[in-house]
Amino acid sequence: MNTAALTPVFVRLKLSLLRNGLRQSSGRAAAYIASVVVVLLLAAGELLGLVLLRGQDHAASLTVLLTLVLAIGWTVMPLFFPSGDETLDPTRLVMLPLRPRPLIGALLITSLVGIGPLFSLCLLIGSALATAHGAAAVVVAVIAVPLVLLVAVALARAVAAANIRLLTSRKGRDLAVLSGLVIAVGIQVVNFGIQRLGDAGGLSALTPTADVVRWIPPASAIGAVQSASDGSYGRAVAQLLLAFAALALAVNAWRRSLVKLMTSPDGSTLAAAEPSRKESAGGFSRLLPEGRTGTVMLRSLRYVWRDPKTKAAWVTSLVIGLIVPLFNALQGAGTIYFACFAAGMLGIQMYNQFGQDTSAFWMVAQTISTTRDAYAELRARALALLLITLPYSALVTLATAALLGDWGAFPEALGLSFALLGAMLATGAVASARFPYSIPQDSGYKNVAPGQAGLAWISIFGGMLGAALLCAPVLAVTIWLHVSGQTSWTWLLLPVGAAYGALIAWTGLKLAAPQTSSRLPEILLAVSKG
Repeated sequence: MNTAALTPVFVRLKLSLLRNGLRQSSGRAAAYIASVVVVLLLAAGELLGLVLLRGQDHAASLTVLLTLVLAIGWTVMPLFFPSGDETLDPTRLVMLPLRPRPLIGALLITSLVGIGPLFSLCLLIGSALATAHGAAAVVVAVIAVPLVLLVAVALARAVAAANIRLLTSRKGRDLAVLSGLVIAVGIQVVNFGIQRLGDAGGLSALTPTADVVRWIPPASAIGAVQSASDGSYGRAVAQLLLAFAALALAVNAWRRSLVKLMTSPDGSTLAAAEPSRKESAGGFSRLLPEGRTGTVMLRSLRYVWRDPKTKAAWVTSLVIGLIVPLFNALQGAGTIYFACFAAGMLGIQMYNQFGQDTSAFWMVAQTISTTRDAYAELRARALALLLITLPYSALVTLATAALLGDWGAFPEALGLSFALLGAMLATGAVASARFPYSIPQDSGYKNVAPGQAGLAWISIFGGMLGAALLCAPVLAVTIWLHVSGQTSWTWLLLPVGAAYGALIAWTGLKLAAPQTSSRLPEILLAVSKG
């Protein structure tokens, strides 16, 4: 069967998968329709914005950079969203009597059906309109736009085919956790770049970088449009040939991976199934305290490392807690007190401690019969959190002070961070006992079971407000020392903040322990609803 015969079949198959998926629930259909509307509005906005750049001296510098970013996005998309498109998995077709060459052609054309390709096409058309001047440039643009889109889609397919067995395994799905990191860092990098661009005087600051990027495929195809506009036809042909070469290489890599997938046995999970000698009980656990404290700490830390949702929450908190103070410091608009943001982000992990256990909490509940047992459980969970948050908060504060050169404020900022962390441990322990809620495990996007959103809001935001109030005494002392001119004594805020945070955390754990032991049935019922 050739490509022409396969393509309509695969297009109908993709549309059928989409239609059947939307029929599963009205909520899913509404979410999809809303996403389509948002994407169409963004596509229209970007198209209009790029068209308005037409005639600007340095518009081509922006368009080639946008094209490269678009290609990179398509390339890494399968790594972070392996389940975003079911047709990305070629292993579903291994039992069909299909040859790789026609299969590649059909899949490549089918990949152009969807919201992502539509958005990309609008960006590329806008880039071509902003860059093309003259009949020759229009002809080159007509070739360049579909060429860039084909290269981007082929790159996505090649990467997916090369990694599909890893990405569709349980171990490989943990890669999706990195999406939060990439998105958080990417937003800050874009924000930083826009501010630098404004300071440098506009699009002209992009020209040195664009002069290099216009020779990197597939951005070279859009660079060819500018070359044709300038009358450099030889250079335009060379840039187009680079893009065609990139398409050929991507398709060839895709074909090789496809042949391997369809002819070789799946051994990608054999090594993962073997027991790891590095995770023996005699390793890291030897450094933890004996008895219940060490056992609970080890269990909590293993949740952080192994449970996808817990890991995602921790990775997001670690990254955002780092980039907010550092990027503000790099932009020259920050203050060392932004370092407290790191302690605040990690302190949130103390909330809903029992909900993180989901239905497995009943095993923990069997070991809690007295207030003392409840206190030991909560204390161990807090110690596991402190094992990460204390050095992390110190490192973020140290890095922020180094970037700002504000070493004099380092002790007080770190003291405030420790006080805030202690306050959040206290309120988090109480909120975990009073307002537990379930975290669904059957959805990668829901973090609260239906009907428990109010509990989640009260637990997190009410607890954070309480933590802010508990930190008020240390904050008041800090302000008083600065207002009265007693800045030579601000170093005392480090030991004071640490001691105050420890006292507040201990008090919160003591208050939460009797509530936990007396409310075990209610907690168990609440966290098991998901």
